[in-house]
Amino acid sequence: MTVERVSITDRAKAVIDRLRERHGDLIFHQSGGCCDGSAPMCFAKGDFLIGSRDVCLGEIHGCNFYMASDQFEFYKNMHITLDVSEGRGSSFSLEIPLGLRFMAISRLFTDDELGNVRPVEA
Repeated sequence: MTVERVSITDRAKAVIDRLRERHGDLIFHQSGGCCDGSAPMCFAKGDFLIGSRDVCLGEIHGCNFYMASDQFEFYKNMHITLDVSEGRGSSFSLEIPLGLRFMAISRLFTDDELGNVRPVEA
């Protein structure tokens, strides 16, 4: 059985649904930059240029989740759960005007999971 690299909470799904109504198809990207740049950011599909070195960790609630390859080196042995919290971040992510911010909650894969983790896509 394949182990997914990313998952999502019901609360984050509800926010994505709100954003999708207004902006259409969405993607997520986590760059690994400083401050809010290390948080997952939500963009309308086509509004953020995916780089040739970015990798796709999988899909959450109909949205591809990308990460900068150098950041992925830190996350390659971790599962990420996308959640949302109250509070305004200082990024260009679409949820910011709602007074919310997406966040990545990570944990290490177990030894059993590591053998079955979904490969990333370039």
